Amino acid sequence: MKSEFPKRFDHQAMEPVIYQKWLESGGFNPDNSASTESRSLLQPPPNANGLLHIGHAYEVAIQDALVRYWRLRGYKTLWQPGVDHAGFETQVVFEKKLEKEGRSRFGMDREELFKEIFEFSVANQKNIRQQLERLGASCDWSRFRFTLDPPFVKTVYQTFKQLYDDGLIYRAKRPVNWCTKHQTVLSDLETEERIQTDPLYYIKYGPLTLATVRPETKFGDTAVAVNPNDERYKDYIGKTIDIETVLGPAQITVISDDYVKPEFGTGVVKITPSHDPNDFEIAERHKLPLKEVIDQYGRMNDLAGPYKGMKINEAREKVVADMQKKGLIEKIDENYSHAVKVCYKCKTIIEPRILDQWWLALTRPGKQSGKTLRDLALDSVKTGETKFVTDRYANQFYRWMESLKDWPLSRQLAWGIQLPVWYDKNGKVIVTEGELPTNADELTRETDVFDTWFSSCQWPFATLGNHNNDLEIFYPTTALVTGYDILFFWVSRMMMLSIYTQGKTPYGSIYIHGLVRDQDRQKMSKSKGNVMDPLGVADEYGADAMRMALLFGAAPGTDPVISEEKIRGMRNFTTKLWNIARFITMSISDTAKAQFIEVTDADNAVKKALESTKQTVEQAFDSYQLHIAAEALYDFIWHDFADTYIEDTKEHLQHPETKESTEGNLLWLLEQSLIMMHPFVPFVSEAIWIELHDSTGHLMNQKWQ
Repeated sequence: MKSEFPKRFDHQAMEPVIYQKWLESGGFNPDNSASTESRSLLQPPPNANGLLHIGHAYEVAIQDALVRYWRLRGYKTLWQPGVDHAGFETQVVFEKKLEKEGRSRFGMDREELFKEIFEFSVANQKNIRQQLERLGASCDWSRFRFTLDPPFVKTVYQTFKQLYDDGLIYRAKRPVNWCTKHQTVLSDLETEERIQTDPLYYIKYGPLTLATVRPETKFGDTAVAVNPNDERYKDYIGKTIDIETVLGPAQITVISDDYVKPEFGTGVVKITPSHDPNDFEIAERHKLPLKEVIDQYGRMNDLAGPYKGMKINEAREKVVADMQKKGLIEKIDENYSHAVKVCYKCKTIIEPRILDQWWLALTRPGKQSGKTLRDLALDSVKTGETKFVTDRYANQFYRWMESLKDWPLSRQLAWGIQLPVWYDKNGKVIVTEGELPTNADELTRETDVFDTWFSSCQWPFATLGNHNNDLEIFYPTTALVTGYDILFFWVSRMMMLSIYTQGKTPYGSIYIHGLVRDQDRQKMSKSKGNVMDPLGVADEYGADAMRMALLFGAAPGTDPVISEEKIRGMRNFTTKLWNIARFITMSISDTAKAQFIEVTDADNAVKKALESTKQTVEQAFDSYQLHIAAEALYDFIWHDFADTYIEDTKEHLQHPETKESTEGNLLWLLEQSLIMMHPFVPFVSEAIWIELHDSTGHLMNQKWQ
């Protein structure tokens, strides 16, 4: 034991040094463990398009606490890191970079754009690793994965081919969400609903009057519809009526459909199948034709006559003015409140379009598998094979899964994994597992890429399956730790594809955590000026203080509250732990041995307190209630150990009959405390351990006793 214990823990100087010692020890790599029992976590891969934020730091604090605890308990423990190419998300970030440089992706060659984004993402990968190391993440970096690694891409292709052969992947013309800014299809999960007020126009269609918020799409009308039970219009059903339009006289057929609500407007609606998903379904039922009048850029096309080339809002204004001149507007309700879909990134209003896309059927049984993808995931939770740590998220999962629709997989982007699909001159489809068809020079390859969630939801088996026996040893993983904002984007889809390909759940437990909020419980955002930089906090107060502050008081599923005051309080706690160690080392002899011998009432009381705390901590970790473990340890260290026992022992250290046992007790209690505290404050606990043991061995590799 060193005779001179430093007065303070210099986190800025020591944390990087300690992390390097951990790396050199090989303790992060489960291959160095002889245990036959395993535990595993896969890091939800951060997007390779920027820096980590405080939410990432919270997730790291949870995961690292779990894996360090499992290692201390003697398990062969894998925490596999990686990053996601993040498709649309990354391309959007890169487009902003291009805009600042005065460039645009629309003027770039596809291969050139892909290459530039790839270089951009590789640079970000390096930054992300450095940040994770700064936070103390004890990942096995030898197993670092990127969702564009060739083996990963190969697995994605194999899954696509398997699903295609099973009849679960198909190509079809169906309604899609189209972002006119980013020029790509988006899934329903990539859109947001916004309530806005628009005029509701009452337009005369011959003898009928109907209400619509989109008069500019009238050039794509293929029918008008009423409810079959609406007595007002029963004489018109099935008839063709003469109407006057801004383009001159026309005729249109009146149909009946239960979808029409008699109470909306006049009870008559226009059917524009190419620009409304509900109208498309009506058109399917009544075999109506499709007429697209708005192009991919959100401009009117040839069918709009004199309005061709106008943007949607401009055309709406001009069409309404011209209809008013011809007396075709009966009235206008200026304050009609309704929901519109917008792109979740740029907030541009989504334009529904009917496009040929690749789809994944989620509610149709496979020809070979015999079960739907949805049922595979649902059954896993219902049988208890997969458990949610918090019941309310299980309930949300059930509700969402029951309302699933087929998933559009293809995206019109340059960045991502290109579909392994080719077409011959007759349009015949050839799907491979990524290899070139023998007659590839005679074929045309699909240019679309996968929705990034299709590749990332294969993360568990695609990463573990590419390293020795990892899939056999670590799958299913012990738990998944992730935020509730991607429960449906990623978690549910990952369950479906993992169970489909591997025959069992990808994780035993699902720990859904909340989103970090400021001291006023406000969501953190740049516009509010309350964003907290985790690296800046780590530099000022230490990574341990930040981690402890994030975990303290944060039950699973709740939004943790973080503030500088709370972080400062936890920095005081780590200082307290350091000062306890310093007092003990300065108060005992160099020959003291860590062993507990009960002599006094104080010895008995602190031993009981420690045993109770250890039991609480173990139960808390095993049930993923890390906040309970952190709070129990805080109380024991600060009150039972420091305020009570150490004060009592100051007198006992002065008496020959109690000195030796008290020294051993203090040293033993300190070591036990360090082992239990290590998952929460790994740097300062390791630094103290090094001071106690002259740099021999690492606390990270000790055993929970």
